Amino acid sequence: MTLRDACDRRSVADGVPAAHGGGTGESLIWPHAERRRVTMSVIGEFAVPASAVAMHRTLAAAPEMTVEIERVVAHEGGTLTPYFWIRGGDADAFEAAIREDPSVSDATRLDVHEGGTLYRAKWPPDVESVGHAYLQTGATILEATGRDDEWELRLRFDTHRDVAEFREYCADHGVAFDVERVYNPSAPKAGGQFGLTPKQREALVTALENGFYEVPQNATMDDVADAIGVSQQAVSKRLRRAHGNLVGNVLTVEEIASGD
Repeated sequence: MTLRDACDRRSVADGVPAAHGGGTGESLIWPHAERRRVTMSVIGEFAVPASAVAMHRTLAAAPEMTVEIERVVAHEGGTLTPYFWIRGGDADAFEAAIREDPSVSDATRLDVHEGGTLYRAKWPPDVESVGHAYLQTGATILEATGRDDEWELRLRFDTHRDVAEFREYCADHGVAFDVERVYNPSAPKAGGQFGLTPKQREALVTALENGFYEVPQNATMDDVADAIGVSQQAVSKRLRRAHGNLVGNVLTVEEIASGD
């Protein structure tokens, strides 16, 4: 599959065809959606070590910084141009580190707001990463958040076969990742009891056992993170998603309405 073939499999999520730069060889590949209706798409949630994504040296130099990718543009030849927000942490350390990071080039600060700073950069084609893996399998990135030693990704695939191809590509190219959940969006209760991933369940149980839910609290978010051995931000995300899954899979609309 060529880069253009992968890009042309999708169109922009609101129904507008994916933008192709006139003669520039560029295609907007994220966000995007199907030109045709896909009724059996598959959502995959993955935990990816920072070393499997570009900018891992930059994140290591600014461990409290959170990076959220907004969109990615693909160029002929394999170069990817991500647009991403940085929030929290040491902005000066991040800025200095990204200039020296060999996995990133042409990092440019575009906008600065109270809530974060928007950057544009380039990921060269010779830096093998999960970004090229999802591109080659025609997946759509729904969410991508990185901090220190880990990225959390939510990808949409057309079929389970595409998920298998994604995993094969990663294995063949030495791209590490952990599968947290794979499910059909039309059946959100699939993929574990109450829709919880193993890591979400671990976070909930650890928080409960350490007194995080007691009033007053006997444990902070940092305490829970230390008990599990991950960052505070990772625990926060797992708990938020776990709470959402529990509410969505345990409480029905009728039950919520009857309690009003």
